[in-house]
Amino acid sequence: MRIGLHYWNFSTPEDPALIAPTLAETARVAEQAGFASFSLMDHYFQMRTRQSRAEEPMLEGYTALGYVAALTERMSLGLLVTGVMYRHPGLLAKVVATLDVLSGGRAVLGIGASWYEREQLGLGVPVVPVAERFERLDEAVRICRQMWSDDDGPFEGRHYSLAETLCVPAPPHRVPVLIGGGGERKTLRLVARHADACNLFDRGLDEVAHKLDVLRDHCATEGRDYDAIDKTVMVSRPVLDDVDRFLADAESYAALGVTELQILPDRHPVEFTEQVAERIMPRL
Repeated sequence: MRIGLHYWNFSTPEDPALIAPTLAETARVAEQAGFASFSLMDHYFQMRTRQSRAEEPMLEGYTALGYVAALTERMSLGLLVTGVMYRHPGLLAKVVATLDVLSGGRAVLGIGASWYEREQLGLGVPVVPVAERFERLDEAVRICRQMWSDDDGPFEGRHYSLAETLCVPAPPHRVPVLIGGGGERKTLRLVARHADACNLFDRGLDEVAHKLDVLRDHCATEGRDYDAIDKTVMVSRPVLDDVDRFLADAESYAALGVTELQILPDRHPVEFTEQVAERIMPRL
């Protein structure tokens, strides 16, 4: 079982001048502790929840990952997950290729259908029906794959038309594509069709097991090897409140074939990462 750190909040500490050094120190501690991946959100406004407001600090994800790439050497780097509506796929492919080149082949393209209408409306991003977002997601993944291949010819889809899919330099490794979400009719079908990995929410072992069964069925329909897809789960609850429970759940998820759990800081991120390094990683 691998552990990934999902750095979702830039509000702790409160001083904006401390955002960069806190991000840097958290990444350094995570890498030393053996975290397998480091991810950020793809949002421009903070999500509105019981604990957070849209007006709280938020950084552009790929720019921030470039900063983390310069400070680390081993962890994979990506967004959980890139909103398909936020960047033209041809430009997204170039952004991710740039991250892969500068990080020495550590980029992951996490991507999803996008959902946060407040920031889309606020920043002038087109809001389109859900069905169209999934059509665009399908095309976006195909465009990225083509741009990272030897085929620099045109791409003609329903929503995107590219005269050239030129991307030089190419990513130094095969960039994994992770599709996030547990939608059973569309999202998991696209995972079976295109993705190297899926990302599900931790809504209980039975729910995750059910989603994986749905994915297995889609793989059979698409002629895809189910075992070739990396299964990852986002654990949003506070893992340090009950370490024994978290480790027991990790063991149960491993039995389902899950290979990575992403965990979220629920306090100062450096303190959180140090505590995970001390209390969880040695026992994992």
